[in-house]
Amino acid sequence: MNNRAIATSNAPAAIGPYSQAIKAEGVSINVSGQLPIDPATGEFAGDDIRSQTRQSLLNVKAILEEAGAGMSDVVETTVLLTDIAEFADMNEVYAEFFSAPYPARAAFQVVALPKGAKVEIKVVARV
Repeated sequence: MNNRAIATSNAPAAIGPYSQAIKAEGVSINVSGQLPIDPATGEFAGDDIRSQTRQSLLNVKAILEEAGAGMSDVVETTVLLTDIAEFADMNEVYAEFFSAPYPARAAFQVVALPKGAKVEIKVVARV
């Protein structure tokens, strides 16, 4: 995939592992929001934000692989958190799954997520 990061000094610089924008070509793969459910057990991978972020992203990765894509094909992510104070810990784990050019990203605090999850992550990939 030929993803190209778009960056301008006329807008605020990215302050984490994401790009201001990504120019992508190809067919979209829109992955639904993934909760931190371990498919082997049907339960959350853990109670903390780090383990839940890791499992959500492992679920995303598995779906992309089934579609013939990978994490490097991701051009946009949306991260939903029930506690924005856990953003830094989520961000640390998130950074393990992506490399430059980083996908564009939005992160939001929400009142609640299904099954009481701390995080839900959806992505758009291009192949």
